[in-house]
Amino acid sequence: MAPTSVSGASTPAECSDSGAPELFPLTPSGSGRKSPDIVQRPIIVKASGYLSEDRVPVHQVLRISPRSTWGPFSKLSVRLGRSGGDSRLRLHGDPRLEPEIQMNKSFPKAEAGAQAGNGEFLPVRMVAEYCYCPRLFHLMHVDGRWEDNRYTAEGREVHRRVDRIDQVLPDAQEAEEEAGGGEEAPEISRSVTLGSERLGIVAKLDLVSTAGREALPVETKRGKVPDNAERSYEPERVQLMAQGLLLREHGYDCDHGMLYFHGSRTRVEIPFTEELEGRTLAAIRDARVAQQSRELPLPLEDSPKCYGCSLSGICMPDETLALQLCPPDPEQPKMRRLYPARTDARPFYVQEQGSYVGKKGSELCVKRKGELLGTARFKDLSSVVLMGGVQISTQCVQALSEASIPVCYFSTGHWFYGMTHGHGLQNSYDRAAQFEYAASPERCLEFARAVVLAKGSNQRTQLRRNAEQRPQQALDEMKQLLQRVPAANSLGELLGLEGQIAALYFRNFSEMLRPRDLSPRFDFNGRNRRPPKDPINALLSFGYATLARECTTALMAEGLDPWWGLYHKPRHGRPALALDLMEEFRTVIVDSAVLLAVNTGMLNDGQFLQSKGGCILEAGARKAFLRAYESRIDQILTHPLFDYRLSWRAAIQIQARILARWFRGDIPAYEGIRTR
Repeated sequence: MAPTSVSGASTPAECSDSGAPELFPLTPSGSGRKSPDIVQRPIIVKASGYLSEDRVPVHQVLRISPRSTWGPFSKLSVRLGRSGGDSRLRLHGDPRLEPEIQMNKSFPKAEAGAQAGNGEFLPVRMVAEYCYCPRLFHLMHVDGRWEDNRYTAEGREVHRRVDRIDQVLPDAQEAEEEAGGGEEAPEISRSVTLGSERLGIVAKLDLVSTAGREALPVETKRGKVPDNAERSYEPERVQLMAQGLLLREHGYDCDHGMLYFHGSRTRVEIPFTEELEGRTLAAIRDARVAQQSRELPLPLEDSPKCYGCSLSGICMPDETLALQLCPPDPEQPKMRRLYPARTDARPFYVQEQGSYVGKKGSELCVKRKGELLGTARFKDLSSVVLMGGVQISTQCVQALSEASIPVCYFSTGHWFYGMTHGHGLQNSYDRAAQFEYAASPERCLEFARAVVLAKGSNQRTQLRRNAEQRPQQALDEMKQLLQRVPAANSLGELLGLEGQIAALYFRNFSEMLRPRDLSPRFDFNGRNRRPPKDPINALLSFGYATLARECTTALMAEGLDPWWGLYHKPRHGRPALALDLMEEFRTVIVDSAVLLAVNTGMLNDGQFLQSKGGCILEAGARKAFLRAYESRIDQILTHPLFDYRLSWRAAIQIQARILARWFRGDIPAYEGIRTR
């Protein structure tokens, strides 16, 4: 059978810019339609119907992603097998161009009564993840969450060779005819994408060895051969069996597969028994049902699987189980901290006015008038903070967005203007649950009680610990007010209690100040703002704006809307949920950083500019305070709820995740952090 030419249009009349590219029918050779000399944009080519005199049905959707460096190529051709269960794509032209061709969906001829859910193809890898842990499947496939760890990075390196370029399988019928009953060397194909409409799954096979109609799938695994009777784990066997089912769907005979364990350089044969096939089909069916669920499955209880899971810090299995128990179970296993106490990534602050932020390779570079001021590797950044008149290149913003590193913008007066970030999470379940809770007065009141109780308790603890002369009367009054918080019946009543506690706290704030610079400018006579009128209030305002940025990025990382709060009501330009989250951290992070900067002599009277418009921090004061702030937020504490060690920055991220879990109904209540 002669190959049939495929061409995709690239002219404005044939390829719209309205979003997704147009679908183009397969064009037979000699139809008079010319192939484009240069592909200028991605093309979707849809081949369907009956082609050639044999009336072989085919349904194929191909996405061609050309590189910008491509030169002219002659044509695309599709070679169709007589069985109708397979097709193969060939790109004719200069082989040195290494075209990137991804087969999004491969549709074999569907059998009668075939069911594939809602038409979406489920990746076989996700079926294996479902067998490993249904909660991991939901986080990865439904919520779109992902984090790297050592094992995932090693796995990518192991798969680097097979994933280098996509290949296609030879047609099963033609391969059998060409073999002619004789023995030929097997043909090896790497990184082969196959799909089945009947099964509703799609997979990229690491390696397939074919000889005639016989096919052998080989799946590469990073680790060593497991020390068990089967010399493999169930998710691995299910994944390999699903690949075998796909090969059968495409006309091949496949009765076993191979697992190659890179760590021990060993192959393990997996026979495709009826029992394994039944378990695999059941896993596919169950995974498709779980794919449509909005509820998070229960976490595994004290499972060794959690130690190597890259999403254990997002899943929080032990923390979730502990918060589900009211009251706590004394026989509950000791809490495990399954993520680093502090991350290596840090915010990168740029406050030099007139400076320019660009990129060079995998590094961020800051220059001013041609002079290099500093560099930072992208992998070491959690965010980039620009203060005042600082410019940043488009290329740098694109690279940061691709790496999910937000760019935050502050005014010279420390107003948090906004941020630039990538797409973030694609799922909307958390946000839908957030809006549902925010619309419920009972939920808002429940959350506000937890926020006010945590904030007030931390203020009282701070004053009790750090006041030079303990203000016992104020501490007693604060304690009485805190006892009234759980019984408050309205947000207005809670606002009143919060205001009274804060007034007592700031009335005695000066008792915690012991500046080495004895200038009267460091005297504190109460909280004022917009604008702050003295150095202490200027530091507090700057610190709270910085903390708001920290909480905003933590909430966005969890897929929540930082602008729609429950205690702070939504208002234009105010990140209400970020303000809700930061209440319990104001005292323990910002106020502590102010005390550290003032009491240790990191700041002096000459670093503040006083005017009729208020008190302004000069560049030296901002830099010194940011050092104090980063020192405090990076400090290790023992989590009061979970009793393990972590940094304050990690604690903010944990609280944002707990808030998201509460919205989704994974835990019965939200509880704020209260220092002891």
